[in-house]
Amino acid sequence: MFKKILVATDLSEASDHVIGCLHGLKQIGAEQALLVYALGIRHLEVMKYELARLAEPRLQAQKMMLEKQGFVTDILVASGQPSFEINRVANEQKASLIVVGSHGSTLAKEVMLGGVATAILHEATVPVLVIRLKITDLATQIRCKVICTDLWRHILYCTDFSDTAERAFAYVEKMVESGTKRVTLLHVQDKVRIGTHLSNRLEEFNRIDQARLERLKMQLKAKGAMNVRIEIPYGSPIQEILQRTKDENVSLVVMGSQGRGFIAEVFLGSVSHHVARGAGVPVLLVPALR
Repeated sequence: MFKKILVATDLSEASDHVIGCLHGLKQIGAEQALLVYALGIRHLEVMKYELARLAEPRLQAQKMMLEKQGFVTDILVASGQPSFEINRVANEQKASLIVVGSHGSTLAKEVMLGGVATAILHEATVPVLVIRLKITDLATQIRCKVICTDLWRHILYCTDFSDTAERAFAYVEKMVESGTKRVTLLHVQDKVRIGTHLSNRLEEFNRIDQARLERLKMQLKAKGAMNVRIEIPYGSPIQEILQRTKDENVSLVVMGSQGRGFIAEVFLGSVSHHVARGAGVPVLLVPALR
């Protein structure tokens, strides 16, 4: 499924933690890793070579970390801005997955995604796995640790029944084929969208969506899933999804990165990015076809 992964690094302690968390990707077929470091100085040719030379020891150390996990690993140093270069290289090298940490070298106190990770999500044309890092502000220094679990233990699949959500479900099916036994299928009846004008049809919507999710459940059961649960809460999609990443022992959230259509900030298009920023577990975002 993810034979060739692109691992974005900024050479920080944070990216060391992310790299140390990737052994679970071997279970779903990952064999090759491309470690990419972007300098962010496209037009400064002299400085480019010097910075690349200085980065070499750290890149070699991180390469060894990946190789110890069983990945055939190459290093690529790019000149331009990280978000642009990572997506460009992923397309040119035909990577099947981008892996990015939710914090970078600054290890800032905020709990939102950094600008680079957010930009990658907005422009990505291949799935992006966002690995969360927990920041601890000690008296003398800021420390980080990765939220690293058995990724495939309990998948939370979130859907709005769009084409992009269907693309994401195909990855859930492959995860089940690779050994995942527990999946929660979640569709949130958006309280804002339904509002007062459609509230009298909520039971009808639930009945239709229950049938849709039952079909997905049967597909996963046929592929070997042992425990598949359906949930259709009524409320805020962002809040409902994030709450489940805290309460349900979820190990990975899988969802489409855009919902119906391609208008910015429409349903899963905005929900997915909020979830990536706020979830306490890794999030796999599958982009819409472009």
